[in-house]
Amino acid sequence: MDKNDLLQKWLNNELTASEQETFSRLEDYKLNEDILKAASRFKVSHFSNIDDFNAFKKRYEAYKKPIHKLSRFYPVMRVACVLAILLCGYYFFNYNKDTVINTFANEKTEFVLPDNSEIVLNTLSRISYNASNWDDKREIKLDGEAFFKVAKGKQFDVLTSDGIISVVGTAFNVKQRENYFEVKCFEGIVNVTSDTINRQLTAGHVFQILNGNFVETTMTYETPHWTNNLSRFKAIPFNEVVAELERQFDVEITLKDNSAQRLFTGSFTHDNLENALISITQPMSLTFKMSTSKQVVIHDIKM
Repeated sequence: MDKNDLLQKWLNNELTASEQETFSRLEDYKLNEDILKAASRFKVSHFSNIDDFNAFKKRYEAYKKPIHKLSRFYPVMRVACVLAILLCGYYFFNYNKDTVINTFANEKTEFVLPDNSEIVLNTLSRISYNASNWDDKREIKLDGEAFFKVAKGKQFDVLTSDGIISVVGTAFNVKQRENYFEVKCFEGIVNVTSDTINRQLTAGHVFQILNGNFVETTMTYETPHWTNNLSRFKAIPFNEVVAELERQFDVEITLKDNSAQRLFTGSFTHDNLENALISITQPMSLTFKMSTSKQVVIHDIKM
């Protein structure tokens, strides 16, 4: 059988016992085996495709030609080839890998970035960043809510699905939930871009897009209330208040009336579920029933 035919059947794992014996006696059998084993250890991308036979053959020929000319260096070149593949794999796995931090329901966490910038991550939130090139590119991807105290340096970007926040050194809060995007500047200057809207916020100013409606307001407090285990709202749809309570207490709440879009102003603490439920239902003339420790129904008092 032709050598190329044997090689193709070997790649497809289709050799018979006698063909396998013939193939294993070929001069370059060991090289072929080393290349295939080393390549199988790494996946540089989830979108990589396995080489077809013609592509493998071209790479095989590229390895094959210099070996005939420098046959006495064959073992050295083989080891160098495998080491090169290993080093490439090490680079991609260790230097291109993002650091990811998640929080669960009823959990918050604090941590420090490589430049000593500080982040407090709210419940059910996620950030990712590349620590290996942080000095050249200070960039954070956020899904959820976080409070940032940014150390002075190069531009610092927070990327969300609803907009981009850019600063140099400042303190600010970003909330990115479904149909809810909000940036509060506590110190310095924050530049916010969302679709066609661009604003430069100074301390005490708020950028908010809620259910597609943009407003710019002000505040007087110096840190986000949630970092002190308190959720506070001003004229916010009731369903958003309920969603935040669900995240903070890891419960599922069902609304049995038409209160979802009514505006709520008030607050609840994160230390006691029953007290929190009383805090959000009483001002709305609502009541609640806890069917289980994780299931709550909110309904009109008259029901």
